[in-house]
Amino acid sequence: MAMERWRPFGLSTMDRWEPFRVSDIQAEVNRLFDNVLGRPASLPGHVWVPPVDMYATKDDLVVTLELPGVSEKDVTVSSTGDLLTVKGERRFEHRVKEQDLLHVERTYGKFERVIQLPMAVQADRVKATYRDGVLEITLPKAEELKPKEIKIDVL
Repeated sequence: MAMERWRPFGLSTMDRWEPFRVSDIQAEVNRLFDNVLGRPASLPGHVWVPPVDMYATKDDLVVTLELPGVSEKDVTVSSTGDLLTVKGERRFEHRVKEQDLLHVERTYGKFERVIQLPMAVQADRVKATYRDGVLEITLPKAEELKPKEIKIDVL
C-alpha cells in the first residue's frame, strides 16, 4: 500500500510541497471568503455586503457605504439605540437570458449592514445623502459628547 501525501491546496504530484507557501494559503482563504460571503455571484439573489467607512468630526459621526448600481429608492436607513441599519437591493436588470450570460462578477441581490455605533448620537437629527453610488450618513453626536470650552476666570 502506497501512502499519498495530503494536498490541502490541490497540489499535483509534480509540484513541490511547501507547507507555508503564502500564495496558496492566500488563495485558499480568498476562496473560503468568496464562498461564505457569496462573491463572486453568478446569479441574482445572492446576499452581498457593501463596504463601509466611518469617521468622526468634532460634531458628527459620518458613515459612508459604497452602493454602485443601487437606486436610492431601493435603500432604507434606520437607527435604533447604538445600531445603524442599512438595507437595500441591487437588482439584476440586464436584458439577457441567464443561459446567455458569459461572465458575471458583480454581486446582485439584497444586502443588509448593521453597524454598531461607537458613541451616542442624536437619532432624530440623522441625515443621509446619496451621490454617485455612495451613501453618506451623518449622525450628530449627542450633546454630552461634544467638547465644551470652559471659561477660566481670572481672580
